[in-house]
Amino acid sequence: MTKVSFCGISGSGMSALAQILKLRGNEVYGSDRSFDQGKDQNNRKALEEIGIVIKPQDGSAVTDDLETLYVSTAVEDSIPDVKAALKKNIPIKKRSDLLAEIFHQYPYNIAVGGTSGKTTTTAMIGYVLDTLGKNPCVINGGLLLNYAGRRGIPNIIYNQGDICVIEADESDGSIEKYHPYIALINNITLDHKPIEELRRLFADFAHRARGGVVINADCEACADIRSPDKTNLTFSVEGKPADFSAKDIKALPDGTQYTLDGRTFRLKLIGCFNVANALAAIAACSLLGVDKFAAAEALEGFLGTHRRLEIVGSKKGVTVIDDFAHNPDKVFASMSALRSYPGRLLIMFQPHGFSPMRLMGRQIIESFAQTMTNEDILLMPEIYFAGGTVTRDISSNDLINYARELGKQAFFFDNRTQAGDYLKRNARPGDRIVIMGARDNSLPAFCSEILEEL
Repeated sequence: MTKVSFCGISGSGMSALAQILKLRGNEVYGSDRSFDQGKDQNNRKALEEIGIVIKPQDGSAVTDDLETLYVSTAVEDSIPDVKAALKKNIPIKKRSDLLAEIFHQYPYNIAVGGTSGKTTTTAMIGYVLDTLGKNPCVINGGLLLNYAGRRGIPNIIYNQGDICVIEADESDGSIEKYHPYIALINNITLDHKPIEELRRLFADFAHRARGGVVINADCEACADIRSPDKTNLTFSVEGKPADFSAKDIKALPDGTQYTLDGRTFRLKLIGCFNVANALAAIAACSLLGVDKFAAAEALEGFLGTHRRLEIVGSKKGVTVIDDFAHNPDKVFASMSALRSYPGRLLIMFQPHGFSPMRLMGRQIIESFAQTMTNEDILLMPEIYFAGGTVTRDISSNDLINYARELGKQAFFFDNRTQAGDYLKRNARPGDRIVIMGARDNSLPAFCSEILEEL
């Protein structure tokens, strides 16, 4: 039995891999500064329940008999666990290296790429394959609501079959490490990197596919991306010529209805973009021989992923919604879906880092402006800072001023508590409070607090 440790184990990517190794019979240890600060205690409990040993992040998780220390991209060399591993000459590997190693052990591996929708589409593919008895291993970046009752953190589906489904992250360039049987490209939009750099990454990704490629026909930046000698399947929700097309898309009180090749199906998720995610998943599964109608029917039972337009609850006529949107395309998609239903929107958007806001902050505000009514209100606390060395030459206040220039009701707050107080004071029956943001694991608890104190 191999002994390994994960530094930053509470992160979605790290916790998923730690659980996979534990379920494979390894001795797994881990540490996380969030645990030491009293945060993310549900994650700690879930990991300990399946036998993972949690240590303080003081170097004690790194013992002489440790084979490997795995670290996330957010971990610095100054952290005690890393320093201890360097001192003991214990190999240190990145999360993405372990993910690639596991991924390539499966003959039928599916990598889901794209700047938006990766988590939901990965979850959809995994759910379809699992429901239809294909025994996939699924490693996801979000929590799978259909599997919330299982032991551990529900960001994986673990079966001992020959299929593996993962998210392929372009933000850190790790997508270059994956050589998939099926490469899926949901879309290419501004997020972390310039569009041309993203196009090159995804074109190379498609060329490495051994079995086939699934491409969004509605995405202009994807138009020329194909695998020259493999099966290329396209999908569309906008009436473009495609192998998989959805028509008659209709918002329902509890989801979305669509027609696929003459048959009508329903999703429990809102938004046209989720129909697109479903088509992408159906297309990918078809490359493994799954009937498209069987896949669409299976997806009618799909509950979604945590923090993707997730309804936290309603109180006194006000509904609180938690959402992961953090780039222009995701904001536009979420806001468009929300606009399909009546009610004023009170949106608190927490920006996730100074560099991303320099790159795409104004475009995010433009996405809000295109979808907000005159009654809607946008709130922003100061930019979320996760640590490290960074130039702080932009503020949420700069973005709020731009929103006001575009004619929208928008307010800046020094911190999230002040923004939350505004929401609780000003919400009225019929309103929807939407909390948007990435990286910060405490946002779901913040949503619950707002709901409780309305």
